[in-house]
Amino acid sequence: MTPVAVRSYRPSDHSAGRHLWAELTRQHNEMYGETADDGGAGFEEYLTRLDLSGLWVADHADDGVIGMVGLIMRGRAGEVEPVVVTATHRHKGVGRLLLQHVADEAKNRNMTSLTISPESRNVDAIRSLHAAGYDVVSSIELTMNLDRHSNAWHEEGLQLHELPFKS
Repeated sequence: MTPVAVRSYRPSDHSAGRHLWAELTRQHNEMYGETADDGGAGFEEYLTRLDLSGLWVADHADDGVIGMVGLIMRGRAGEVEPVVVTATHRHKGVGRLLLQHVADEAKNRNMTSLTISPESRNVDAIRSLHAAGYDVVSSIELTMNLDRHSNAWHEEGLQLHELPFKS
């Protein structure tokens, strides 16, 4: 594998960061059958967050910025948002490097915990996060589908406390 270094986000990374954000948004939209594409515009709003404590990129020696991870402050705890690796570099350990880096940063800041909220359908992400040490279910977000014509929810979701949920 060509060397990948995790480093702090720089203003010169803006275009790559916006591209990664757009890729993450497209993946989410495809997962849920949505068609909206913001072209990465959400990245602009993300960068203005007052609770953004850090943003790091995975810099590939040949391909440049191929991944990104952010840390949101929640008191003495933190939230990892986002974590994204470009499709051509997934399953190569880049996400693991980013997750380890953000965990090290949180420990250096004496934070008490880190949370992350993957999409319930993103089984690959959930497996990767579990392998990286995210093995405590700390909260659950439930949705009521009000669009009676939508087939976006999979009936074969998951069971939690012996209750069936769509995903």
